[in-house]
Amino acid sequence: MNPSPLEQVRDERLGGVRLALKRDDLIDPEITGNKWRKLKHNLARARTGTLLTFGGAYSGHIRAVAAAGRRYGFATIGVIRGEEHLPLNPSLAYARGCGMRLTYLDRTAYRAKHTPEVAARLHAAFGDFDLIPEGGSNAAAVLGCAELPAEIADDFDVICCPVGTGGTLAGIAAGLPPGRRALGFAVLKGAGFLAEEVARLQREAYGTVSGNWALDLDFHFGGYARVPPELSAFAGDFEARHGLAVERIYVAKMLYGVYALAASGAFAPGTRVVAVVTGGPAVPVPP
Repeated sequence: MNPSPLEQVRDERLGGVRLALKRDDLIDPEITGNKWRKLKHNLARARTGTLLTFGGAYSGHIRAVAAAGRRYGFATIGVIRGEEHLPLNPSLAYARGCGMRLTYLDRTAYRAKHTPEVAARLHAAFGDFDLIPEGGSNAAAVLGCAELPAEIADDFDVICCPVGTGGTLAGIAAGLPPGRRALGFAVLKGAGFLAEEVARLQREAYGTVSGNWALDLDFHFGGYARVPPELSAFAGDFEARHGLAVERIYVAKMLYGVYALAASGAFAPGTRVVAVVTGGPAVPVPP
């Protein structure tokens, strides 16, 4: 995998803050952005030939695992939250088109997905498999994301990323050179628990917690997958100004937060910010 490019954003609305985009959405057309970084070491460590993972009905992680399985010769199983609905939505149709076997857990069972009882049911149904957690965030994922900062040749002060499960922020912060800091923008409402999750992932991967990161909880816009008119208008304006298609669930919230912090003075003029574009709009269902 070649390093993803760094693109400068020139916008008077940033008030002197210097913004560059780390275009991880260009890493791969199917296993895109932080999904590739999270899966890289998980794939290398897989021992059974079968990958099982969890996700919602529109999960980008489910799509990425399915695409990786097709490309690298793994059988894949997607355990989907909720009931089956036919016809399949584009995300699940894509996963099935890649050869993923789909199974479903009702929401009560899904909340208990990491308990021994649910694990035993899954092993009874599917045999041996390598388990990748929901969102792909584990110690192996942290190691993959920690490789990102070394790809940035330009000087910077702060690197920003969206946060859903914590693995990307945990890895990026762990890979930072001295004097830099990481800021994650939570896309979930009530996501204070993610601070401990980021710390847990760093301990799991490295045995210690770096002190060079923070989590912003103010730009979730009502919760996961919520895209109110204000956020949609911001993303559309950014697209028109800069020619970049903005993924709404994660990337738009991070970019909105960066602009808001610049406007409020939380980022002083002259601050050099790198924002990681962790993914782009969904790719179409394969034929």
